[in-house]
Order: sequence, then C-alpha cells, then structure tokens
Amino acid sequence: MANSAPDIDVPKWDLALAGLARETSQQQGRALNLEDFRALAREHAIRLDDIMVTLFQLVIHGEWEYRDASGQRQALDQDTLDGLYVNRRLTEEDLAAFTGSWQPLG
Repeated sequence: MANSAPDIDVPKWDLALAGLARETSQQQGRALNLEDFRALAREHAIRLDDIMVTLFQLVIHGEWEYRDASGQRQALDQDTLDGLYVNRRLTEEDLAAFTGSWQPLG
C-alpha cells in the first residue's frame, strides 16, 4: 500500500532558535555577533553549538546574512558547516574565525 500522506517541508533549522535570534536582533536594532549568541545561550540554557548551527543554516538558505569583521558579506555553504562540524559539535575553536555579524534578511 502506497503512502498517500502529503510531503511535509521540514525546516533545515530550529524554528524556536531562529525566532529567538530574530527577536534579539530586532530588539537590539542591529546585527548580532558571537558574544550576543553566547549571552543568549547562557540566558536560555541553550548550547551555543545549537544556536550557531541554526544561524549557519539560516545563512545557507538565504534567511540571514553573515558579514566578516571588515563588513564584507560572506557566503556560507553546507560544505563550510560540514567542515566545522566533523566532531558532531561546533566548538569555540571552530567559531573563532567568525568574528563578524549575523543579521536576518527581510
């Protein structure tokens, strides 16, 4: 018997974390940086790793943008994330190069 259930689009990121990041950016009136995400992680008892994977996915899928420390927009792709994610968790060392800002588009 064939499965007739409709295909459901499953988001590639955590919707709650995406909402929290967007709300924080709106409240701050600016792009966010790693220190902002560290503060969110502490405040809400969330792993920084989970927040940052969500942010990478949002950039990869065109919902957010990442700008490096000089303000230049940087394209991030799945290979970038996969290269950082080899140990199944993003660490502070993995994130050290991302000293720029993250901002929702639209």
